[in-house]
Amino acid sequence: MVLSCTCGKNCINISSDVLHNIHSFYKPCNQCSDFQLKKFKPLQEQIPLEKIDKNWGKCECGKRHMDVVMAHILKIMIEEGIKPIKSTLRMVGTPLITPGYPTPHIPYLPKKSLIIVDKEINKKCAERLFYEVKEIKGVLKGDPKKTVGIKDFNSESYSYELLMGCDMRCDIVSYPKGDICIYKNQKEIHIEFSRSQSPKIEKIMRAQIKYDSPSLLDSTCGPGTLGIAALKLGAQKVVFNDIWPPAVEMTLLNLEVNGFTVESVKDQNEIISSKKSDKLIASGEKFEVYCMDVRNLAKVLKQKFDIGIVDTFPGVKNHEIVESLTGLCHEVIVI
Repeated sequence: MVLSCTCGKNCINISSDVLHNIHSFYKPCNQCSDFQLKKFKPLQEQIPLEKIDKNWGKCECGKRHMDVVMAHILKIMIEEGIKPIKSTLRMVGTPLITPGYPTPHIPYLPKKSLIIVDKEINKKCAERLFYEVKEIKGVLKGDPKKTVGIKDFNSESYSYELLMGCDMRCDIVSYPKGDICIYKNQKEIHIEFSRSQSPKIEKIMRAQIKYDSPSLLDSTCGPGTLGIAALKLGAQKVVFNDIWPPAVEMTLLNLEVNGFTVESVKDQNEIISSKKSDKLIASGEKFEVYCMDVRNLAKVLKQKFDIGIVDTFPGVKNHEIVESLTGLCHEVIVI
């Protein structure tokens, strides 16, 4: 499987390449300046907006303090009429650094390391942000409070709109034996912020230690985070499934990125086409990947799994999913 981004640039790397310098990626050098901008005070009351440009606050190492970058973004949004003149830094949409990593300090951003999500932004403003703020990798229009993907059985899908740049992000996710890299086309994948420890993975680990090389069914796998962690923790087999085709595409990519070779893949159109997706999409030595309604899994999967994983979006009633796994799994874990 080729690790390529739709933007045509080198946005995707294997996990070892991403992780080897992650501890210093956002670290300031000795010459980087610290900035004390207040998040809840109007920006124009703290500094004249005309002073803010691409070089303001930039160190010779090429990085800028996160607050400086956000101030630059806010200045352009104010000039374009997207935000009112008395706006604060807290009003600048949702910033997503890439790689997403829980730094012990405010991150200092290099070029192309930030994706911004805002529900009010327009194309003209997005173009200015992309070309004038060098740290910007992509600009998405959408409501961060809405669930991206398919929330439940009765919901229509929701995606952000990519206005400029590229929305491919990588999140660094820790598990007890190290870190894994989870890539996401952010316009189509639910936002989750990286943490130094993952309670979800810890719950999976506690379940796995009760078995000798268990088999797992990750019924709502998203971009594959929990299933990949389970493989890293010694699972003999993991079946990944999600009803949302973009999530399945990211699962395949993330398996490859983290060292699990995808040996057979169905045509891309079969993943996207709902009429053809109720079947095996891809497989590897220790895994299979499906794209189908979880309620139909029992018609396709013939084996009994040790552990079933149910990880739905916040607020979603999951009893129907749990019932669908009861006959397939000895134990069902609700995350």
